Amino acid sequence: MKKVTVRFSALAVLLSFSFLSFGAHSASANTLVSTSPISGSTVSVSPTNVTITGELPLLADAVDANVITVKDPNGDRVDDGTISISDLSASVGLKTLVVTGMYKVTYSLLSDGDVPLEGNFSFKYLAPSNIAPIEPSPEPTQEQSPASSSWATNIFVILLLVGAVIVTIGLSLYARKLFSER
Repeated sequence: MKKVTVRFSALAVLLSFSFLSFGAHSASANTLVSTSPISGSTVSVSPTNVTITGELPLLADAVDANVITVKDPNGDRVDDGTISISDLSASVGLKTLVVTGMYKVTYSLLSDGDVPLEGNFSFKYLAPSNIAPIEPSPEPTQEQSPASSSWATNIFVILLLVGAVIVTIGLSLYARKLFSER
């Protein structure tokens, strides 16, 4: 009787550890893998977007639940609010940065069956001394001359068509001969 109790308690302990180990895997939280611009970096060219990459796939369907905001040193938002999700990464478009200083990125991103990936980071932007707006300048286009047609090409195409008609007639006569012999 004592051996049965010891075996039963050993089995119960083993089962409880196995259930605990299965639960630990499903409770793993999504963690930050990388950011672009890199957290704490200094950039001198205005980035067009901010990208955040996590360890687990993000929910692309939860458009309203995923949030990324970017604020300039004055506290004004400089992101355009359009978030795009691509598997492990989420990015938001940026307006052209003009103020030198620290920009703060705050994010909350959802992955399937997990707590949100939340946090913030900052990067420093060094604006050039003179920002000239880029204006497109119209360039005249040259008028395209029509492609010249070669008689040799025309004759070749006509011969191909005549050959196709001859092959079609020959195949139909051959098929008629086969079916009439049956």
